[in-house]
Amino acid sequence: MYQNSNGWNRKLSGKKLLALLFCAFAGSSDGADAPKSDVKRTAIDRFKQEHLQATHSDAEMVRKGILKRTLPAGWRDIRSIFHAHAEDSEHTGGTRPEMIAEANKSGVSALFLSDHYRPPRDFVTPERSGLVDGVLLVPGSEWGGFLLLPTKSVISKMKAPANALLDQVRENNGLAFLSHVEERQNHSMEQLDGQEIYNRHYDAIVDSKGLMSLVLAMTSRKTIDDFQQKIDKYPDETFAFQVEYPKLYLEKFDRELIKKRLVGVAANDCHHNMVLIVKKVDETAVLVGTNVDKDQQMKRIPVSLAPGIKELVANKKPGDVIAKIDLDPYHRSFAGSSTHIFAKSLTDNDLRLAVKAGRVYVSHDWICNPEGFWVEVQDNKNQVQGMIGDELKFNADQGQRIKVEMPASASLVRLICDGQVVGESTNTAKADFKIEKPGVYRVEVFQKLDGEYRGWIYANPIYIRAL
Repeated sequence: MYQNSNGWNRKLSGKKLLALLFCAFAGSSDGADAPKSDVKRTAIDRFKQEHLQATHSDAEMVRKGILKRTLPAGWRDIRSIFHAHAEDSEHTGGTRPEMIAEANKSGVSALFLSDHYRPPRDFVTPERSGLVDGVLLVPGSEWGGFLLLPTKSVISKMKAPANALLDQVRENNGLAFLSHVEERQNHSMEQLDGQEIYNRHYDAIVDSKGLMSLVLAMTSRKTIDDFQQKIDKYPDETFAFQVEYPKLYLEKFDRELIKKRLVGVAANDCHHNMVLIVKKVDETAVLVGTNVDKDQQMKRIPVSLAPGIKELVANKKPGDVIAKIDLDPYHRSFAGSSTHIFAKSLTDNDLRLAVKAGRVYVSHDWICNPEGFWVEVQDNKNQVQGMIGDELKFNADQGQRIKVEMPASASLVRLICDGQVVGESTNTAKADFKIEKPGVYRVEVFQKLDGEYRGWIYANPIYIRAL
C-alpha cells in the first residue's frame, strides 16, 4: 500500500513502485529546476509549529497587499477543480452534496468530476451534470491512466483499446488528460488534450518521512493535541507541508509542448479520505489509519515505538476510536490546488472550449487568491496581440513582449521557453519580458514563505511561431 493524495489505499506493484521511486529521487537533467531559495526545508521541518506559523504569517502579508485587478472585457476567471472524487470508490470518504456545498463555501464554480469506473454504473448521468446549487458539474472518470471528460456516455467503450476509447471521449468537445504523470513519463500525448502539471498525490508518495510524521503525530495525547492545534491555526499550511515544485510533471509538459499544443491542469485528487483515526488494539498497541480504512489496512503502532500510546489506551476498550483529526475536508483540498479557466460564461460548452484553447492556469490558492492574474503579448506600440493559449508569429521588428499582471506582489516571476528559464523578475505585481526568439513560453510565479520560494501560479503557454 501507499498513500494517495488524500488516502492510503491505492495499490502499486513492486516493480511499478521501484520505477516510480527512481523517477522521484533520480530526477532528470532537462527542464527548469525549482528556484533557489535562502533555505530549503524538508517537509518534516515545514510540519513544525514554528515553520507553519512563519509560512502563515508570510502568506498573510501577501494577501494584505492584494490589488484590485480587472480582466479585459468579456473574460471571467472561473475557479475550477479537476480530478475530483465523491461517492465513487471504497477509498473515497466524501459525498457529492458535501463536495458541492464545500465548493460554494470556497468560491469554486466548476467541478470536473473523475469518478472511478464501476460498471455497470455510468458516470455521465443527469445528477453528475449541469448546474447544481450554483456549481457546474462536468461529468468524467479517472480510468486507464487518464482523466476522461466526454460530452455523452462512453460506457460501451470503457474496456476498448485506449485509442478507440480516447477517440470517442474527445468527440464533440470531449476532453482527455494524462493523469498520475509520474507513472507515465513516456506516454504518448497524440490523442490527448493535455496532462496534469501538478498532483498532490505525487508529493505524498515520495515523502515517506512526511507520511510517517503524520502517523507518529497520532500516537500520544500531547502530539495529537499539537497536531489538532496546527490544523486549527494553520490548516492550509499543514495540508501543504509536503508540496514541492512539480519538476517531474513540468518537464514532461515542456518536452511535449515542443511537439504539439497541450493544456496543463491541476489534479486536485480530492476524496475527503484523510480523516486520521486512532483505535485501541489492546494495552500495548493502537491502529492508525483513515476514515476509509478497514482495520486490517491500518498501521499497527506498538507502545515500544511510541511510549505515549500507554496513556492513550488507558481506560479504553479494544476497538474504541481514541482520536480523530480531519486533514482534508474538500474546501481545504480545493485551496491546495485549483485550475483557473479564462472563459466567457459558466457553461459546460464554454469551459470545454476555453480549456481546449489553453486559457488555463494552475494555482495554489491557499497562498493568495490569484484572480486578476493575466498574461498577454503586446507589440512596441502596446497593442495586444494575444493571450494564454494563443499562437502568434514571431516578429522581432514589432518588439514583442510578454506582460504579466498579478493581484499581489510576487517574490519571483519566471518566464520559461521550451523548458528553460529565459527571464526573471522579482518583488513585483507586474512583469515585462522581451520575446527574443520563437518558442513555447509559459509563466511561473512564486512567493517566498518562511525563506522558501513556494509555487503560487503555473500558467499555460503562449506559442510564438517562426515566420
